Amino acid sequence: MSDQLLSGKRVLLGVTGGIAAYKAADLCSKLAQAGAQVDVIMTEAATRFVGPLTFSALSGRPARVDMWTAPGGDPIPHVHMAAAADLAIVAPLSANTLAKLALGLADNLLTATLLATEAPLVLAPAMESHMWSNPVTQAHAKTLRKRGAVQVGPGVGRLASSALGAGRMAEPVEILAAARGVLARSGPLAGRRVVVTAGGTQEPLDPVRYITNASSGKMGVALAEAARDLGAEVTLVHAPLAVPGPYGVERVSVRTAIEMRDAVLALAPATDILIGAAAVADFRPADPAAQKIKKTPGQAALTIELVRNPDILAEVAALRAEIGRPAVVVGFAAETQDLLANATAKLAAKRLDMIVANDVTDPGSGFGSDTNQITLLYADGRVEALPLASKGEVAERVLDAAVASMGDGGLAPG
Repeated sequence: MSDQLLSGKRVLLGVTGGIAAYKAADLCSKLAQAGAQVDVIMTEAATRFVGPLTFSALSGRPARVDMWTAPGGDPIPHVHMAAAADLAIVAPLSANTLAKLALGLADNLLTATLLATEAPLVLAPAMESHMWSNPVTQAHAKTLRKRGAVQVGPGVGRLASSALGAGRMAEPVEILAAARGVLARSGPLAGRRVVVTAGGTQEPLDPVRYITNASSGKMGVALAEAARDLGAEVTLVHAPLAVPGPYGVERVSVRTAIEMRDAVLALAPATDILIGAAAVADFRPADPAAQKIKKTPGQAALTIELVRNPDILAEVAALRAEIGRPAVVVGFAAETQDLLANATAKLAAKRLDMIVANDVTDPGSGFGSDTNQITLLYADGRVEALPLASKGEVAERVLDAAVASMGDGGLAPG
């Protein structure tokens, strides 16, 4: 994904004491690479794990620790940094600093700055599992969430004590996704519901075999992330994925075309924009075997009868004609020949607002690739060919077009 949300933003990164401080260095680097101006404030305990010089080198700005020896002789650094921040992140967040934030204590540069800022707050707790599960810690975390802080993690896994449990700091990519989500709250899709379908459905032959296709789900995941970054409430209805699901997105896991159809139709009445990016099987075995199909001696062939699967977007079109929802529907046409003709026919038959067409035989545009080259076809006859780009960039372009269709009257104000 591109980093339009983070580019140019002033991000206050607080680092507290704990072995997870090494992950904060990676987070700092990723924020800087995204174009953010990162001001790092470390607690004294944090410097026992990673030195300030590391964060200074990664951010290109001095990392600060002491309230009383601020660079440049600023007598009130906590006030000035607090006022300048667009976003504040604390990662890792120790149990000690968590308690201080909940109680409004300000006995060091980090807690004083956080108390003074009006910037939205993202917290990534990291501590031993018994410390995290302690009722006092849980009460403090709940207090901060009620005040509007966004909590990411902690995850479950092996801790510094070698024990297994909850307390691992969320990965930097998860924290970045949460940061984008916070910054997108006033985006063009804020308050809107977007549903995206993704992945290749699986149609069982027997308990161990199925018919499927080569879809990885990468395009659908990128679309869900792009919609999230525009402020939407996103639901990803997905068949098995070959890539991790996106952070901050509601997920509905399905396997077959019928299961996907049922999930989409259940969500459709409350959906503003539906993007059908899944590779849905057109046919399924008529009578899946209850037990594993075994070959017999001398058997030369196996005949399997296939029956037609429901056409999800056609059923959505029928529902839309009755209730007017979803307000905007976008389809995908992955073709191997006659790209524009096939996509145009699908656009009309399923009464779509827009269809995204791509030739999966083109280099860099096939299933599983990280790039795609698409052509957008609109219901009003417009055709827009786009150059080869990452799937994240393609997703952003598709969402931009969907938002533009809302402006043309495709979506009434919510």
